[in-house]
Amino acid sequence: MTDLPPRPAAPRVRLRPAALATLLLLLPACKGKDAAAAADPAPGGADSAAASAGGSLSLPVTGAPVRKGDLVLTIATTGQVRSEAVAQLKVETNGTVDEVLVAPGATVRKGQPLVRLDPRPFDLAVREAETALDEARIRLQANLATDSILLTNAQDAERQRNAVTLSGVPGAEVRLERARLDRERATITAPFDGVVDRLEVAAGSRVSAGQDLATVVDMTHLRLEAQVLEHDLPYVKVGGEARVSAPGAGTEPLRGRITAVLPLVDTVARAGRVVVSVGGAGTAGPHGRAGLKPGMYADLRLEAARLPNRILVPAAAVIERDGRPLVFVARDGRAQWVYIVPGRSNGADTEVLPDSASGEIPVGIGDTVLTSGHLTLTHDAPVRVTAVPPRP
Repeated sequence: MTDLPPRPAAPRVRLRPAALATLLLLLPACKGKDAAAAADPAPGGADSAAASAGGSLSLPVTGAPVRKGDLVLTIATTGQVRSEAVAQLKVETNGTVDEVLVAPGATVRKGQPLVRLDPRPFDLAVREAETALDEARIRLQANLATDSILLTNAQDAERQRNAVTLSGVPGAEVRLERARLDRERATITAPFDGVVDRLEVAAGSRVSAGQDLATVVDMTHLRLEAQVLEHDLPYVKVGGEARVSAPGAGTEPLRGRITAVLPLVDTVARAGRVVVSVGGAGTAGPHGRAGLKPGMYADLRLEAARLPNRILVPAAAVIERDGRPLVFVARDGRAQWVYIVPGRSNGADTEVLPDSASGEIPVGIGDTVLTSGHLTLTHDAPVRVTAVPPRP
């Protein structure tokens, strides 16, 4: 058996201290990388899944339906709210305030007592007038008791009339009626349904006829008086629609009606006045309609022309991409842009005209077009329509 030559010894590798330190630092990183790979061995792990899920998130948007209706072209102006009735109540007789039955801001009904004067002087005046009338009637009976056999019928009738006058009965009856009227006036009542704006008296105060007592304002029947430039006046007609927007009236504009176009034109402002009614029986509460109060200023849009039977979308739905107007239509959870040919607009609605090539309108009645959250969307982006407010 032949002896094999001995194996040569492996050469010894000497590491420099700097290289050794680098190697020791790399070992934990390699272990962490191997552990992460073992925990998620599949390609495109959790990060990839999250990215995939994020790409399919539905964005919340709001929309409104496409509708068919009249496009009302309007004139913009500003008006001041006024009440149809403001009563400045005054004391009608002298007296002392016995009771104040309401406070400023109180809602009152027609005929409801507001202030009562001390009734005792008025009761005494009525009793005194009744006594004077009884005395006058006794004098009348005494005057008529004389013999009148020798008098003709005409003479007897004249004698009776003279007796009634001389007895003082007519004057006594008038004084009694006045005393009773003063007693009625001692209780001051509301002339109509409304709200007490102010009270000028307090219990125990002495008042005289003609003194200011209280102010009652009708908050149900309100109107606005607005100025319209003279070149726009021919387009404003009685019975036309009006939209009212005010800080206290909420986000939705109120509907009103043009009730009068006043004849005089201001020569300085070169504008006429238009009256708009925004309230009526059963349409407003005791404290005003939707926050409107007399003295407020409000923005108005007055009907100037009406284009009937138009396909309308909200003006906020129309945007531009590459210089072309379009709307986003929500279909099957996707926002699909549709190019349109917009017509006239009144700021709230925009008319959609037929396409010049096909002659068709690209949106249909009832389609939901996006009105907010759509400015940065792309075509066919996933969306979730959170609200579709009803159109008037």
